[in-house]
Amino acid sequence: MANINQDYLKLPGSYLFSAIGKRVRAYEEAHPEKRVIRLGIGDVTQPLVPAVIDALHRAVEEMGEAQTFRGYAPDLGYAFLRKAIAENDYVKRGCDISEDEIFISDGAKCDCGNIQEIFGKDNRVAVCDPVYPVYVDSNVMAGRTGKYDEKTGRYEGVIYMPCTQENGFVPDIPGEVPDLIYLCFPNNPTGAVISKQKLQKWVDYANDYGCVILYDAAYEAYISDPDIPHSIYECRGARRCAIEFRSFSKTAGFTGLRLGFTVVPRSLEVQGVPLWPLWARRHGTKYNGAPYIVQRAGEAVYSEEGRQQVREQIAYYMENAGYIYDGLKAAGYHVYGGVNAPYIWLKTPRGMTSWEFFEHLLSRANVVGTPGAGFGPSGEAYLRLTAFGRREDTIEAVERIKDAGIL
Repeated sequence: MANINQDYLKLPGSYLFSAIGKRVRAYEEAHPEKRVIRLGIGDVTQPLVPAVIDALHRAVEEMGEAQTFRGYAPDLGYAFLRKAIAENDYVKRGCDISEDEIFISDGAKCDCGNIQEIFGKDNRVAVCDPVYPVYVDSNVMAGRTGKYDEKTGRYEGVIYMPCTQENGFVPDIPGEVPDLIYLCFPNNPTGAVISKQKLQKWVDYANDYGCVILYDAAYEAYISDPDIPHSIYECRGARRCAIEFRSFSKTAGFTGLRLGFTVVPRSLEVQGVPLWPLWARRHGTKYNGAPYIVQRAGEAVYSEEGRQQVREQIAYYMENAGYIYDGLKAAGYHVYGGVNAPYIWLKTPRGMTSWEFFEHLLSRANVVGTPGAGFGPSGEAYLRLTAFGRREDTIEAVERIKDAGIL
């Protein structure tokens, strides 16, 4: 008789954004006359830049000719893309990362969820609170946690590191030593960033205690402050303790194309065992590679024209972030983030829970945000808004919130 994975039964309800989608669809069906503006899910709205479109067209033409047709991609990804990534994202920033330490994939979400497979089930996991749900949920599915406590909103066996207004939404070193530490900066959902000095303390801590840092840098392209690190490998010793995840989804609008990569230094070991061969084995066994045409599109992001066009698109979204931040702050809301990240972390007014405020915005302003409680217990009493909407929708959403009379 077949058995199921009992660990899946620990997960409460559906994935956060699926639950939000269900509520929004129900509201729209009940109120077809209302136009709902979505500032909840972090999906981009601007079209792919011309340099990327041109590269896609050229690659598609190549796939139609016998001499240039490509089948399965190499396990790690095509050398042309890995070389471009190594040179532009790491070498130019003084990071000692080579192209053969870069694994091309179809997105950071998959890699963040799959990386735990190369670690033992008895590893203790530490996560920021609030946190991107994939980090926790994937470890629940793998059997690395205890049961879910509905009263506390936490799983047994997970070390939660509160990120609050008091600590600038940057976690403090936990009292108990974890084995795997998930960090995400610029942070999703709070929009917070971490200084190089504080990140260096995490690297030193990990090296002192034999921890591995799983560093999600999916939003590094949105950093404008020159003193904020774009990569954990800007810190000394990070090659011995850290794995980094990157994405083209928000950097270059590839949410519909799917492309990302993970960096696993060859010098990173756990109990004397190098992690690079383990991830390479997992990658080669369970993944057949991002499509050739998509990898060519990723290469175009690093061209001179591609870099300029992508910077302009990022500036567009950050102007949206500034409009949301300034508009709601002027209206009397307490807002955070939105400076080096495309997310605004909004304090709920009048003592509302995050889901109560979500419902108020939906029904009274017809605007969708993401309830902070869905990211963890320390996210309660906050709501995340994204800057990835169209400009006209962003402006209208802010005006609707201000006119809704919620404060």
